[in-house]
Amino acid sequence: MSEIADRYETIADGFGARVAGIPADGWDAASPCDEWQARDIVVHVINVHHQTLAGLNGSEPTKVGADDDLPPQWRTATTAVRDALRDPDRATQVISGGPFGEQPFEMLAGRLLCADTLVHTWDLARSTGQDERLDPDAVSKAADFLLPLDDAIRRPGGFSARIDPPPGADPQTTLLNFAGRAV
Repeated sequence: MSEIADRYETIADGFGARVAGIPADGWDAASPCDEWQARDIVVHVINVHHQTLAGLNGSEPTKVGADDDLPPQWRTATTAVRDALRDPDRATQVISGGPFGEQPFEMLAGRLLCADTLVHTWDLARSTGQDERLDPDAVSKAADFLLPLDDAIRRPGGFSARIDPPPGADPQTTLLNFAGRAV
């Protein structure tokens, strides 16, 4: 497997662990994402996966909603991405990455899916009182992707204004502050 497939699996496993750890009364917990609850984070991450996967066959992406049974929807979405990343033909297939332009599926997964899922793993953990530690290598790769985009990702539906990290902040705190999260 490629570095991207390995990293995606690590990130997806982390997000999946947080989804599985949501207590029955935790789905409606407030989130660090403005106007979102824990369930909205999971819906968003699944729908970003579906959007990315739809590029492989040119179909309209499947949308899940807040009333769907989200844990099995997550497992289905992440299994589909894992399978595509393990298939050399699909991993290298050029797809539309929306504002990121055309690129191989693997590259879009390694950038957008990994960074989005990673940051939202922290959001979900914070929202539901779970372990907030993120994989250090994944944090580094997400920072490499996101930091150059800075102003382009600060729009409605994107990241909030960045927060200046405290002196000596660790890489995870620096990334999360960059993404507008108060740690």
